[in-house]
Amino acid sequence: MMRDERGASEHTLRAYSREVRGFAEFLTETLGDGAAMSSVEHTHIRAYMATLMDRGLTKASVARALAAIRSWFKWAAKAGLVESNPALLVSTPKLPKHLPRVPSMEEVNRVLDSMGQGLGIREQGLGKDTVRNDETAGSWPERERVIFELLYGCGIRNSELVGLDVDAIYWRDDAIRVFGKGKKERLVPLGDAAAEAVRAYLPLRQAKLESAGLGKLVHEGPLLIRVRVGVGAKGAARLTTRSVGRIVKSIALSGGLAADVHPHTLRHAFGTHMLEEGADLRAIQEMLGHERLSTTQRYTQLTVGQVQRVYDETHPRAK
Repeated sequence: MMRDERGASEHTLRAYSREVRGFAEFLTETLGDGAAMSSVEHTHIRAYMATLMDRGLTKASVARALAAIRSWFKWAAKAGLVESNPALLVSTPKLPKHLPRVPSMEEVNRVLDSMGQGLGIREQGLGKDTVRNDETAGSWPERERVIFELLYGCGIRNSELVGLDVDAIYWRDDAIRVFGKGKKERLVPLGDAAAEAVRAYLPLRQAKLESAGLGKLVHEGPLLIRVRVGVGAKGAARLTTRSVGRIVKSIALSGGLAADVHPHTLRHAFGTHMLEEGADLRAIQEMLGHERLSTTQRYTQLTVGQVQRVYDETHPRAK
């Protein structure tokens, strides 16, 4: 159901399946083998939530389990297996609001300026437990700059970044076509700096593909490809989200940013910095691909410092 109606990713489907199996095992222990779904009441679901909390799971994990159970019963109701969804009577655990720390505009620009001078991935600072692969053992500065420019300059998700194909770049419109959650399509502005980075990278990408016998991918294949594109299956040219995460972390550490910087940090920085510079909240919502404005409004909480500065500088009683 989730695959067809919501366009959920394979990762989400696996996670929800795992949560539903755990609940089904709880029901077997509680109600016995062969119990009908119609016999499940909201009290059983609450009891399962309490069990998860007793196991030491976080409120976020319990909330995810409840979301999976709700989806399961929603499907069962549509299929006629139950008359109503008992999970709707169970409240979602109140989650603590953790506001992500985003690097300042100056910090991000410092990293990008350094990359423009030839900064590549450095291995120092990654830690002993970091998994090394072809993407962190070598350096491809032009591709690294494209990754950073698109994540920060366009505010796209990691999955959207690796899913980009070359023909998704609309050069005449200065935009890129992105497929977000639920396979929803949107156009995102492509800034001059990002466009310059892509143009510098494309000839090198073409040479690498042609040398690997993958010339057919030059004009319509994945935009971001692996360093050792000729190794393994020919269809495995596309860079993975995991590799992008390692690359971003490496660049961030090399550029003096915090150790917890990851691809989504740059997306948050995009929204935060746009808002600080006066961008309309609904425009930011459109560019980020948020379904609800309330999701975008979280960025207003990240600019409290700016509001405080304005107050201190302008209110007569603050001086």
